Amino acid sequence: MHPAAGVSAGGRSLWQTREMSGTRNLRETEAIERARLLEVTAYDITLDLVGANDEAGSATFRSITEIHFTCAEPGATTFIEAAAQSIRSATLNGTEVDTSGWSVEGGLILIGLAAENTLVVDADFPYSPTDQGLHRAVDPSDGETYIYTQFEPADAQRVFACFDQPDLKATFTWHVAVPAGWRVVSNMPVRSEEPGPTGSRTVHFEQSVRMSTYINAVTAGTFHEERRVHDGIDLGVMCRASLASHLDADKVFDITVEGLDFFQASFGVRYPLTKYDQVFVPEYSGAMENLGCVIFADQQVVFRETPTDAQLQFRAMVILHEMAHMWFGDLVTMRWWNDLWLNESFATWAAAWALAHSSRFGETAWPSFLLEWKAEGYEGDQLGSTHPVHTHIADIDAIKVNFDRITYGKGASVLKQLVAYVGADAFTTGLRKYFERHAWGNTVLEDLLDALEVASGKPVRAFAAQWLQTAQVNTLRAEVEVADDGTYAAVAVRQEASPEHPTLRTHGMAIGLFDLEGDRLVRRGRFEVEVVGPRTPVPALTGERVPDLLLLNDDDLTYAKVRFDARSAATVRDHLARLPEPLARALCWASLWDMVRDAELPARDFLRIVVNALPSESDPSLVATTLAHAESALMVFADPGWAPEGWQMLAKTASAVVATPSASQRTWADTYIRATRSASDLSTVAGWRAGRGVPEGLEVQHDLRWQILQALVASGTAGPDEIDAEAASDPTVNGETAAMVARALIPTAEAKAAAWALIVDPATKLHLRRGALLGFQHPTQTALTAPYITAYLDVLDEIWHDWEFSPARLIVVYGYPGLQVAPDTLDRVDRWLAERDVPAALRRLISDRRDDMQRALAARARDAIRAPG
Repeated sequence: MHPAAGVSAGGRSLWQTREMSGTRNLRETEAIERARLLEVTAYDITLDLVGANDEAGSATFRSITEIHFTCAEPGATTFIEAAAQSIRSATLNGTEVDTSGWSVEGGLILIGLAAENTLVVDADFPYSPTDQGLHRAVDPSDGETYIYTQFEPADAQRVFACFDQPDLKATFTWHVAVPAGWRVVSNMPVRSEEPGPTGSRTVHFEQSVRMSTYINAVTAGTFHEERRVHDGIDLGVMCRASLASHLDADKVFDITVEGLDFFQASFGVRYPLTKYDQVFVPEYSGAMENLGCVIFADQQVVFRETPTDAQLQFRAMVILHEMAHMWFGDLVTMRWWNDLWLNESFATWAAAWALAHSSRFGETAWPSFLLEWKAEGYEGDQLGSTHPVHTHIADIDAIKVNFDRITYGKGASVLKQLVAYVGADAFTTGLRKYFERHAWGNTVLEDLLDALEVASGKPVRAFAAQWLQTAQVNTLRAEVEVADDGTYAAVAVRQEASPEHPTLRTHGMAIGLFDLEGDRLVRRGRFEVEVVGPRTPVPALTGERVPDLLLLNDDDLTYAKVRFDARSAATVRDHLARLPEPLARALCWASLWDMVRDAELPARDFLRIVVNALPSESDPSLVATTLAHAESALMVFADPGWAPEGWQMLAKTASAVVATPSASQRTWADTYIRATRSASDLSTVAGWRAGRGVPEGLEVQHDLRWQILQALVASGTAGPDEIDAEAASDPTVNGETAAMVARALIPTAEAKAAAWALIVDPATKLHLRRGALLGFQHPTQTALTAPYITAYLDVLDEIWHDWEFSPARLIVVYGYPGLQVAPDTLDRVDRWLAERDVPAALRRLISDRRDDMQRALAARARDAIRAPG
């Protein structure tokens, strides 16, 4: 899977007597006991989705599930999850089950189990208004209906009765009744079809391989479909009919074929099915690795305008990430969610590995990985909620917030480091043995370590203890002494750790020496070193002529933040654009961004480096990530008194760069539009929207028109009439979302009140809520949104108690008043946390946002006292 007033008297929370709404919160102890007791053989599931296409749209669908399982202790009692609206009937071994005690939160209790059991549950389940369970979306472009499932981590129970835990694998056979004109796709190929009542048909699928409940999938609707056969595998790509003209299926097939060939050759295990479908669906976020039926958010992967190279590379990374899950997660699955990293960390690392070795993005794959995934890992690892990559998960509610920057970014970074430690050949040999030994089974950390230790002969467990089972990130600083003759008298690497997590690790890394030669920074030498403890001398550098840039962690071999000595810092400040190696440049940019976040580098100095060095950058992904960092720096890390000057500086630079066609022209145009504050700049972008003065090479179509209109609305130079007119010309999901962003950006108290009402209305569609949240806060509108600090805190109890996790989390994270950077905001949040018995997952989400604001306050203070020069 590819990085939300209800308080009773005395401040005691209502949630103390009820789990979060929606599903059973399975605990690890319960899962262990149930797995000891049961072995599940097969599911046979029949869904009736015929009513989904009714004009009014039925609120529920019928699901009949037949489950075959054994019990190690005949006569025992267990339970099965069924997050239904109602249960029509249930029979166990032909005897009616008493359903009077059934509840969504408690499940259905099964007593008197036999050695061999057949359970049949006939129930009505609600369509999900979120992306959990079975979601139904209506395309505003043409009124067509689309249905898809999302089951991770434990939402299969929203569609069929099941033992919803990853280690109770079984085979699955699906039968789906749909309107006659619909295309239905599931994990396995279609076995047969038969006509049903007027206007419907039933599609029967082949029985699946043994798999976990959470990677099952059903998608249905009037999908546009394109197919290709490669190496005996039937490949499918599908999207909504209204997006057919925008689907660049050939490019999707190209990266799919490259990935399949690379993974099959590298892992030594053939892709296990005869077909591989990728379905692009609406009103969804992210992507999901359902075996043989991967789903993606279509707004992220189907481009209505000519995509940038950065967008294409990101899409390739997501496609490869989900494909890698066919091995990491689907073929071999973690036993419990403690080992989620065996899924997500591996898929993230493997996607970057494949991108580097099998695609046209080879040169930029690892630099992009560093600046995006690894940097995210660094950020998540410095929050108060940091945790080891391999961490204990007590229950399902806990895992929902652990699909985080550590599980993806840090975990993948540590795996990259592990490959360097044991060697690529030994690593792949170990993986092949791991897949061979555990195919279609479930594993824990020890299983992987066993395979890698045998293959490499190295103490992999010691590595894991340092890197997978401890938290936080170390900082490495260069300490240099220069002799009178201009050579190094001594060089050492100092390693630092946070007081809360004092682990000092062993870092196998390289140090690069770079000299200015004409208009280039040329690598003169590279020295490998093992950093151990608080201070590691590097005698190999004694007597070396002092370079212009001494770069710690050259080639990005270890997971650590790095800092420059004074001479190197000056070189990076003035000559970063002269560094020809993309990975070395990415390392410097990553370090600079760390320093801003750590209040070591004033945000204004970072902005000056950006406007000096980035215009000549050739790596589109590096440009996109660094510009995003520049905008974040101005929004939250810069002194508010200086920030307007910074926005003007960024807008001026972007305006100059966008005038010339380049691979990053569109990215610079986006930044120019968002950075625009002056009347002349606003007039310029308004002219683009009207077709005047458009730079050569820049296409102004729907998405860019919306971005321009949003900027004009935020500035008060456009309003509701212009939004309505643009929305009328773009009656799509994209258009609806963009219009909602624009309406939330209107700089009036009335518009903010309307947006907030929509955000906290449980009936609001998920994509519209996202749009309202994206537009609600703006750096020029902090006075308008300041009153909503109270409104945000007041609504948290209710939404966390009553809402589903997905929309609740959306409000908690994106509704947090992150632009209200002030001690008073922190005080109010701290009081709110102190006065309540807050559930751990909610406390973590809010505390993470609070930590970010504390960091922003320190960075702003640093920026405000920056010395001249």
